[in-house]
Amino acid sequence: MRIISGSFKGKKLIHPNNIETRPLRDMVKESIFNLINHSKYTNLKISDANVLDLFSGSGSFGIECLSRGAKQVTFVENYNQTLNILEKNLSQFKQTDNFTLIKKNCFKYLDEENLKKYEIIFIDPPYKESNINQLIDRIKSKEILSSNGVIILHRHKKDKIKFTNNIKVLDERIYGISKITIAN
Repeated sequence: MRIISGSFKGKKLIHPNNIETRPLRDMVKESIFNLINHSKYTNLKISDANVLDLFSGSGSFGIECLSRGAKQVTFVENYNQTLNILEKNLSQFKQTDNFTLIKKNCFKYLDEENLKKYEIIFIDPPYKESNINQLIDRIKSKEILSSNGVIILHRHKKDKIKFTNNIKVLDERIYGISKITIAN
């Protein structure tokens, strides 16, 4: 697993060896950035974006955003085995001060007051996580997604979730076993 583009291009990242955490594959990650950069739904620029990386895992998505010049990235993770790997990966980028690591459950984090607005909210929960709509409803009720922002959800391609009416699905793509949904 590596950084695909930007100022950290080619840097290797540590990934977990447990089956609970599945790193975002390079091909899927590159496809997500192509969708963002060439979207007909939004005119987002990574360099202008505040990014929220929920269920950060090894941090590959958020670190890729940092490499591509994101304004700020907030990583939220609480699974101890993965948190250690995320901290090691982030330690490679201490020269940059535009990230924050929140060691907390994503749902509890979204219950906090005075959260900032984000242009990109990346949600990559374990495939067995079933409370996706609760998470999306909290994001929408807290109004932390900017008006031109997108929610990017990574799920298994066989996932049959019916999304809450609080979001509008803009695009959905399958890459191998991954399903990427972009919504706002």
